[in-house]
Amino acid sequence: MEKNILQKIRKELKENAEEKIKEGEKRFFKEEIKSYGVNVWKAERIGKEYLKSLKDLPKKEIFALCEELLKSNYMEESWIAASWAYSKRKLFAPNDFPIFESWVKKYLTNWAACDTLCNHTVGTFIDMYPPYVKKLKNWAKSKNRWVKRAAAAALIIPAKQGKFLKDIFEIADILLKDSDNMVQKGCGWMLKEASQAHQKEVFDYVMKKKKVMPRTALRYAIEKLSPDLRQKAMSKD
Repeated sequence: MEKNILQKIRKELKENAEEKIKEGEKRFFKEEIKSYGVNVWKAERIGKEYLKSLKDLPKKEIFALCEELLKSNYMEESWIAASWAYSKRKLFAPNDFPIFESWVKKYLTNWAACDTLCNHTVGTFIDMYPPYVKKLKNWAKSKNRWVKRAAAAALIIPAKQGKFLKDIFEIADILLKDSDNMVQKGCGWMLKEASQAHQKEVFDYVMKKKKVMPRTALRYAIEKLSPDLRQKAMSKD
């Protein structure tokens, strides 16, 4: 039954594909992506509709289906996998972390798949089980660009809520000089969200690090600071 549902999802994604969406997506990705050409809202709606028929399925089996979706490397299927995994958030337990970590390391091949999985599923897990934030520091040292970005992306929502500031700065220290543009953007984004609850602390951090901080990360990090603080941060002094 479950495998049949994946076949139905794939059939419906193909039926809803639009060439103009597929072509338009190429502007947002420097790497090659696999896409049906379905926008994120429609793909997630399709996924949620099929999830209704799986509501009595154990978490373990839902996660197994998520992995099958992620294996396909289609962007729309990665969005559905992230949505399905997040739907089981009330049942997250510490032994789920190795599953999420394996998904991050094996299946993320673009920023959209990375952010969709990490912002909500991994971020919620870290919020529920704070000691696991130390695992993100290991991710930040990875050679894989998407694992490094995932270390920042997983803290986006907790950062908005003012949580994990010390850990955010430690991860930023690791990512700070990374030459990869996608990693720089992830690092800056994490700091930007942290600045909503900790403006002074993030400003002080940026001022201390700005001589070594790539301009991309810097511009992202200061986006939500007050205009006068942004000006100071961007000055050459």
